[in-house]
Amino acid sequence: MRCSSNCWEARAKASEVTTMNRVNNLKEILPYVRTFQGATFVIKIGGEVCGEKYLDEIAQQLSLLHHIGIAVVVVHGGGPQMDAWSKRMGIERKVVAGRRITDLETLQATKMIFAGLISTDLVTALRKQGAPAVGLTGADGYLLTAERRAPIDVQENGKKVKVDFQHVGDITKVNTTLLLGLIEQGLIPVVASLGADDEGNTYNINADTVASKLAIALQAEKYIILTDVAGILRNKDDAKTLVSYADIDALQTMLDKGSITDGMRPKVTTCMDAVKNGVHRTHIIDGTREGTLLQELFVNEGCGTMIVDKKEKKAYEKELK
Repeated sequence: MRCSSNCWEARAKASEVTTMNRVNNLKEILPYVRTFQGATFVIKIGGEVCGEKYLDEIAQQLSLLHHIGIAVVVVHGGGPQMDAWSKRMGIERKVVAGRRITDLETLQATKMIFAGLISTDLVTALRKQGAPAVGLTGADGYLLTAERRAPIDVQENGKKVKVDFQHVGDITKVNTTLLLGLIEQGLIPVVASLGADDEGNTYNINADTVASKLAIALQAEKYIILTDVAGILRNKDDAKTLVSYADIDALQTMLDKGSITDGMRPKVTTCMDAVKNGVHRTHIIDGTREGTLLQELFVNEGCGTMIVDKKEKKAYEKELK
């Protein structure tokens, strides 16, 4: 059946409305672009988000940030990939009280998987989206100096157990010279969470900690964690209990009460540490959902959890009015 003139007019009108909606959406992000242009964002991508299923989507969003003038520094984890490849290579996964032990064999696998497989996948995904990136580790250019973590006592099955994490390191110094040089050249640093000491030892370091320390050293505008949950939940089994934004005092209360547990706990503590040390706003969002990074950054309501100090919380509440 042929379309009447009224039908064509209706279609044209609908098309015009759609086009204007897109134009208005672009106009709405202009204040954010002006604010963020030239700023530094440190973005930690969890291993759950580094998989092939989500990589192109994340890379596209990172590329957009890069092309509007934001200095993007990426730090990646790789727990799921490490587990999968360790199993394939016959390396036993050693965990005490929920904490991974990095023996020499595990460390060698970590170097291959983090600095090789995951880093290369991220760099090539960014290249596909027109964003030039460079893969490196904390051992490169004296970026991260670390020391071996001392054995500590932990509780397991109601008993106190002394745990030696072996080749797990704690950061003692950050040197941003290499990162600043790459940013100056218009490149995106992609940092694997390994560090080293002056005796030639390599250490596995928690990726959330690496990202937080880099954000502090760079005095980044934002530190963002992309993970596979919506953000901080008051009830971890109910997505409707998402905490949209909170200051560090409120989060400390939640930590003290045990409301924040498991893998979310170190994410929250590194965000709090960043805020206490000069990073304006930190975010925890679900990177497995399409467009969430851009939504969190360019829509007032966001989609994850924003963590700030009391002064920034008041400023954000003023923005919402």
